[in-house]
Amino acid sequence: MEVITTPDPRLRKRSTKVRPGDPEVAKIIEEMRKNTLEWEKEHQHELTAAMAAPQLGVNMRVIIVRDDFDDKDNHHFTALLNPEVIKAEGKIVSDQEGCLSVPKYYGAVPRPEKVKIKALLEDGREVRIKADGFLARTLQHEIDHLNGILFIDHIKDDKDAWFYIDEKDGELRPVEDFAEIENNKDLWPDD
Repeated sequence: MEVITTPDPRLRKRSTKVRPGDPEVAKIIEEMRKNTLEWEKEHQHELTAAMAAPQLGVNMRVIIVRDDFDDKDNHHFTALLNPEVIKAEGKIVSDQEGCLSVPKYYGAVPRPEKVKIKALLEDGREVRIKADGFLARTLQHEIDHLNGILFIDHIKDDKDAWFYIDEKDGELRPVEDFAEIENNKDLWPDD
């Protein structure tokens, strides 16, 4: 399995719920963990914070989230099954987001600063998570994937919100010609 990228139509499908203990779900979770780390090796300036199953072309409601965002050497991820936002609150904050399925581009995405989610762990236990800051943003981004939504959908018409990564030094630089984004058939599905 490999990470799929825009405009692959599987990224735009709503995912179906899963059952804990299903061997197929366990296999997908392992593939997700493996793929995040392989992707990271090829992109030295980037950190894989999380992944959703649709990014491997599998429309199941499964995400994985890195246990420690500050330590690229920590390869532990927590899997969340059927996660859903039950409450979003706080002020709306725009901050940078990138995505394995949208290579090279980043954007300033507006999102609520706090969320409460509920999900199941791999063993079937239900968890409720209160998150703010980067974790809240990451959870919202990944749950969007399960609903066929990409971060670019939140910023499509905001010309000043687009950035690209300079692979030589890892710096984000503003996209100077918005037509590059607007006309990029790899980003937008055919209407």
